[in-house]
Amino acid sequence: MKKILTIAGSDCSGGAGIQADIKTITMHKMYAMSAITALTAQNTTGVRGIHNVPADFLKLQLDMIFTDIRPDAVKIGMVSEVEIIKAIAEKLREYKAENIVVDPVMVATSGSKLISDDAINTLKTELFPIADIITPNLAEAEVITGLEIKTKDDMIKSAIIMADMFKGAVVVKGGHLDDTADDLLYSDSKAIWIKGDRIDNPNTHGTGCTFSSAIACNLALTCNKETALINAKNYLSGAIKAGLDLGKGSGPLMHNYEIVK
Repeated sequence: MKKILTIAGSDCSGGAGIQADIKTITMHKMYAMSAITALTAQNTTGVRGIHNVPADFLKLQLDMIFTDIRPDAVKIGMVSEVEIIKAIAEKLREYKAENIVVDPVMVATSGSKLISDDAINTLKTELFPIADIITPNLAEAEVITGLEIKTKDDMIKSAIIMADMFKGAVVVKGGHLDDTADDLLYSDSKAIWIKGDRIDNPNTHGTGCTFSSAIACNLALTCNKETALINAKNYLSGAIKAGLDLGKGSGPLMHNYEIVK
């Protein structure tokens, strides 16, 4: 059985973060492990509080995981402080972790900010260089590159800039474009478009977490990034299309749609 580690924040409402990651990994028939970076008080309407885990305790979590059950892939989600980011980078380098997917979580679906300004630069200098894939949405890609992104051409321009920052592949998620839901995979100086249907469902809480975890699962199975991305996008689309409707805001996905009759 493949083992997948998620390093991310906890979502007490279950739609995003660690909870979404574990559901996604389990639905891929893999073994889920977690190192928690922060506790959040949130629901479908927004984030009310963030309590970060001390960096030394996060290191201890990672030590306990890697010295016992070594993961086949690692997904990194919410990392809101500089010291937390440095701790993750230090330990992943120490243990020579493989198949690292970084979801540069900056703003929740509800609009709540999830990362400090100084941590953004640390994210780019510490985590991006050790990642195999990063998965920014359009807003995150704008913050990272300083570009305004409105079109597919803009997505390619931003991907080229980000590709210069590190050795891995860039996935720019196009879900917020007006006329398409296609994602861009930029790898080895090649732009590959992954087609996606625009789904009429306002409940998208945790889509980024779910997508990046699904990519990590598929990377553990294949070294082909395009195949991993296509499979992950198909899983995400199914979870959105299932039409789960919970909460008073942007509700969660149905991660277990394949087993719910």
